[in-house]
Amino acid sequence: MDIQCRDRIKAEFRDCVSRTLQRLQAEATKMPFHEALLSREAVFWSRFERSFSTSFGQSVIERVSKLVAESTNAVNVTAQRQTTFNIDQAYLNSIEHHVSQLRVKGSGVIARWQDDVREVLNTQPNGVSVPVRVISDLYFVRDNIEHFFSIKTVKPNIDQTAEAKRDLLKLKVYNHNCKTFFGLYYNPYGDQRSLYNWGPPMKIFNFHTDECVLLGRDYWDTIGGEGTYEIVINLAQSVSIEMQDVIQQYGLENMP
Repeated sequence: MDIQCRDRIKAEFRDCVSRTLQRLQAEATKMPFHEALLSREAVFWSRFERSFSTSFGQSVIERVSKLVAESTNAVNVTAQRQTTFNIDQAYLNSIEHHVSQLRVKGSGVIARWQDDVREVLNTQPNGVSVPVRVISDLYFVRDNIEHFFSIKTVKPNIDQTAEAKRDLLKLKVYNHNCKTFFGLYYNPYGDQRSLYNWGPPMKIFNFHTDECVLLGRDYWDTIGGEGTYEIVINLAQSVSIEMQDVIQQYGLENMP
């Protein structure tokens, strides 16, 4: 990752902090019961964290991910990439049946990505062609292979996850050789995939073994190569050091 990319990522992180401070100043509020039960300091910094989480949304992750891909030998890098193509109706029926069965308790259908792709691709076409559009949060080409990413919050709901799987399977029908990913930019349960334990989406993908599911380190290193996760974390830490005085001064001036 080159210096220019690192600087642009740091600028994204600085902007998140600045937007947080601006939002707090514009939306001053009182929470008397919270302050009575906890403390003014606890309520103040809790509100700061919630506001920061709003600023540090998926759009920031998409932009940072795009910067990383552009600086690491990817081409045609695009956020919110629209891919339009025609697909046989039989494939769509197979995909819909698979996803719906995953959600039926007691169906006996278990998510196994490679088997799921194979099952869909083995479907016998019926000759009825249907236009399809898939929007990918991040797209790029590397080593002449198309890469498609569906990027979600770290605790996605089952509907979001099901729709993402439909899209990834459609893309595999469109281009058997493409790489498709369901990406979470960090793992809230720890570094190991096996620790992920958010139940709702785990009916749709096997988060522990499906290679299309990227959690935390795997997500960043897939986009930018080995070590990218540590680089991005270190850039965030360096911005934290830069912004500490500004944050602390805001606290001194605005603490109730």
